[in-house]
Amino acid sequence: MEGKHSRIVSVLLIGTILGAGYAVPAEAAKTPKPHGVPVPVGAPAPSVPAPEAASPSETIRTIKVTGNQRLEAETVLSYISLHVGGTYTREAGDTALKALYATELFADVQIKDENAGDLIIQVRENPVVNRIVLEGNKRLKNDKIMPEIKLSAREIFTRSKVRADVGRIIELYRRQGRYAATVDPQMVLLDQNRVDVVFEIHEGDKSKVRRINIIGNDHFSDSQLKGQMATKEATLTHFLSSGTSYDPDRMAYDQQKLRQFYLTQGYADFRVVSAVAELTPDKKDFIITYVVEEGKRYKFGDINVESDIRDIKPDMLKPLIKMKPGDWYNAKAVEDTVDSMTETAGLLGYAFANIDPDFKRDGDKLTMGVTYKVNQTPRVYVERININGNTLTQDKVVRREFRLSEGDAFNGYSVKRSRDRIRSLGYFQDKLEIDQKPGSAPDKVVLEANVQEKSTGQLQVSAGYSSLEKFIISLSIEQNNFRGKGQTVRASADWSAYSKSVSLGFTEPYLFDKNLALGFDIFRRDYRSFDYTSTDSRNTTYNQTTTGFQIRLGIPLTEYWTLATRYGLSQDKVSLDKDIYYSTFNTSGTLACDPIVAGRYLCDAVGNRTTSSVGYSLVYDNLNNRILPTSGNRFVFSQDFAGLGGSVKYVRTTVQDDKYKNLGSGFILNFHAEGGYILGYGAKRYDDVGNELDQIRLTDRFQLGSPQIRGFDIRGVGPRVTRYAYNTDGTLNMTKDGRLQDDALGGRAYYLGHIEMAIPLGSGAKEAGFKPSVYVDAGSVFGTKAPATLDEPAGSPGLTRPILDGDGSKQCQNTTDSSLSKQPTSGVCPSGTSLYASTISPFKEIYTGNSWKPRVSVGFGVSWNSPFGPLRIDIAKALVKQKGDDTKLFNFNVGTQF
Repeated sequence: MEGKHSRIVSVLLIGTILGAGYAVPAEAAKTPKPHGVPVPVGAPAPSVPAPEAASPSETIRTIKVTGNQRLEAETVLSYISLHVGGTYTREAGDTALKALYATELFADVQIKDENAGDLIIQVRENPVVNRIVLEGNKRLKNDKIMPEIKLSAREIFTRSKVRADVGRIIELYRRQGRYAATVDPQMVLLDQNRVDVVFEIHEGDKSKVRRINIIGNDHFSDSQLKGQMATKEATLTHFLSSGTSYDPDRMAYDQQKLRQFYLTQGYADFRVVSAVAELTPDKKDFIITYVVEEGKRYKFGDINVESDIRDIKPDMLKPLIKMKPGDWYNAKAVEDTVDSMTETAGLLGYAFANIDPDFKRDGDKLTMGVTYKVNQTPRVYVERININGNTLTQDKVVRREFRLSEGDAFNGYSVKRSRDRIRSLGYFQDKLEIDQKPGSAPDKVVLEANVQEKSTGQLQVSAGYSSLEKFIISLSIEQNNFRGKGQTVRASADWSAYSKSVSLGFTEPYLFDKNLALGFDIFRRDYRSFDYTSTDSRNTTYNQTTTGFQIRLGIPLTEYWTLATRYGLSQDKVSLDKDIYYSTFNTSGTLACDPIVAGRYLCDAVGNRTTSSVGYSLVYDNLNNRILPTSGNRFVFSQDFAGLGGSVKYVRTTVQDDKYKNLGSGFILNFHAEGGYILGYGAKRYDDVGNELDQIRLTDRFQLGSPQIRGFDIRGVGPRVTRYAYNTDGTLNMTKDGRLQDDALGGRAYYLGHIEMAIPLGSGAKEAGFKPSVYVDAGSVFGTKAPATLDEPAGSPGLTRPILDGDGSKQCQNTTDSSLSKQPTSGVCPSGTSLYASTISPFKEIYTGNSWKPRVSVGFGVSWNSPFGPLRIDIAKALVKQKGDDTKLFNFNVGTQF
C-alpha cells in the first residue's frame, strides 16, 4: 500500500457487488475511513435520490456542475438530456441521474434545483486505480491470475469490472478443482481520489470426488464400471491419482468411456440417461450420480465387404475381419477392423480411403449385421511435405527422416514409419503426428508434421549414494541437437571412492548430408577393483587405468538394417599396491608381485598392455521409439578383433536381442537376451613356475552380476577364487568369517536374459516420475581356465614375507627400539636385529563358479525421477545360484543415470 498519511478521506463506498465469494458488510455507506486502510468493495449501492424540484414543471435557466475533478463540466453534461431553456421535471431529473450512474464514472450524483430553474449537478467521481494486489494465492501464482484481470492501473474504478474480475479468478480456481475458493475484493483509500484494489483470495482445498453412484446397471458391478472411468473416488487406494478431483470435462469423458465399454460388450442400445454432480454443503467434495440404461445385448450377424475401388478386392480385406457371426457384438472390434482396412488401403496409395461400416440391426433376433463399404476414392500422391514448429532444429534434420518424398505415391506404412523415426530423434514432444491434408487436387495429399521442440541439452551436476559405489559425484553435459543439426556433443566426469572417469564424444548422424554416421569418443577410466572381507567391508585389490579413443562409422543397409564399424586404441595399466602385494624378485632382479599374497590370477593381471581393435555390428531396429519403446525389435550382432598392432590378441563376439510388446492399458513387456564369447589366439602364456595361463586376461573377460542380473552382487556370478583361513583345530573355515579374499575372475563366455513388464500407475504417479516393473533374470558366465591355486596347510607356522622398503630392499628391525635399517648385502641381519617381515597364516584357495548352469532371480524395481536426481531401487531374490556366487537382496542408486 502507498505511504501513510495523516489526513482522513471520507469516501462513499461502492454499491453491492454480486457473485460468488463477495463479502457484503453492512452499514458501510458514507462511513469515513482512514487513509491507507483496506475497505471492502461491497456495500449498499446508493439509491437514486429524488430531484429537489418544487414544481412539477419549470424552465431551466442555468446548469452548474460541482465536485468534478478530472472530468470537464461539458463532458458531464454530454451524458444527460437536460439543457438550458429546456423543461425540467421530476421524471427528467430521474432519467439524468440514471444516465450518469450508467457511465460508471461516478460514485455519487445529486441534482439540486435552486431558485426555481437554477440546477446544480453535484458529482463525486469514482477513484482511479493505483495498482492491483493479490493476496493469499499460493496454488496459482500471480503470472497465472494477473492476465485474467481486466481492471488495471490508471483506469477508472468500477463495480462491474471488479465483479467480472472476481468471477474470472474463481473460474481459474474451479478449473483447478478448487470449488471452495472465494475472492474478497478490498480497496485501500489513497490521496488524490486513488485506490489500491486488493483481491483477498481464500483458495480452499481441492474439491474431491467423495462418491460415485451408478443407477441402472444390472449386468456389471459398480466397481467394474468405475474401473473404466478416469474419475476416481478419493480413497486411500487412489491417493496418487490426479483423477480424484472433480472436473466436468473428465466427467463428460467418463460418459463416453461407459458407452464405449458397453458397446464392446454387445449392448448397442446403451445410453447414459443423466449425469449429475452435487457439491456437498461444505463445498469440499462432490457426489456424482449416473443413471444408465443398458438395453439388450446383441450378437454379430452377417459380416460382408463391398468395394467400389477396382484395385481393392473384397477378398483382400476379408482376412482383416477378426469377428464372426454369433460372437457378441463389439464396437471396438468394428472400429479396429476399419482402421486395419484403411491402413491397408493406404499401403496401396489410397490416403483418403473412406470405409464405412453399414449396420443392420435386428431387434427380434438381437443381431447386428455389418457390411464394410469401401467407397470410391482416387489414388493419391504426395504433393508437399510441410514441417511446422521447428524453431531451432533445421528443416533438413526432420525432412531426412521421412520415408516419402514429394511426388511419391502415398503409402500409409511409410507415413507411420516416418513418424516413428522423427519421434526417435528425441528432439520433439512424444505426441507428434503427421497429418494428412487434401492437396490442390483430389489425387494430391499434403503431409504436415507439426512438431513441438523440447529441451535437448542436459546439464547434470549431482551428488549421490550407491550401494555399489558408495558416494558418487557426477558432472555431465550433453547436447543431442547441437546447432539444430542433429549432432550430439557430450562430456562427462564421474568420481566415487572406487572409480573415476572422464570422456568426450561427438556424433554427426549425416556426414556431408549423406546417410552416414560418424563419431568418436576419447576417454580415461580409473577403476579400483575390490572384494568383500568377512566383515563385509570392501578391500581394494587391483587398480586399472584405461586411456584411449574410438572412431565409429555407421552405414545404413536397408530401412531397418545398419552396419556399424569402429576402430579403437586403448592402453590398460593394471597395478597392485606394492606395499601389500610385492615381496619377491623375478629372475631379472626386479621387484615382483607375490602370488602367495595376491594370488596367481591377480599377479597375472599386473602390467601394461595396448589394445588395438577393429570391429563391426550388424543392427536390425524397427522399434517404434528408440528412447521409450513400446513395440518392435532390436537385434545386434557384434565382433571385435584385437591384434591389429598392440599386445592383446582376441576375437570377441556378442549378440543381443530386445523385443517390446504393448499389452494394452500401459503394460509393456520386454524380452531381452544376450550372450558372448571371447577367443584368444597367439602364443600360449605361462607364469614364472611354468603353469599355463588363460590367454584372455582378467581385465578382458566378461563379468556378470548387478545390475545386469539383479539379485546378485556386483560381479557376483561366475568363476572366482576365494581364500579361506584354517581353524585352530586344522579344519578349513569356509564360513563368512573365514573368508579372507573373494575375487571374481570373469569368463570367456556368458549369456543373460530377462523378462520384464512395466506396470502402469495412475496419472498422478506418472507425473511424479514413478516407473515400476517386475522381472525375471537368468544368466551365467563361465569358460575360464582354472588358475593355479595355493594351499598353505593347517598346522604350518605360516609364511613369512619380508616387508620391503621404498626401493625394494629388505630391512632389519632392531629388537630394542624397533628401528629399521637396510639389510646388509650378505643377506643376514646383524646381531640384535631380525628380518622385518609379516606372517601369513595358513590358508587355502578354492576355485568355484565355473558353470554354464543358469542363475535365476525374480524381483521388483521402481525408477523415480526424484528432486535429488534419478533413483532406482531393486528388490530381487536369487532363486537359483551356484557355489561361490554372491547374492544381494537390495540395491539402489541415487544421483546417477540408470
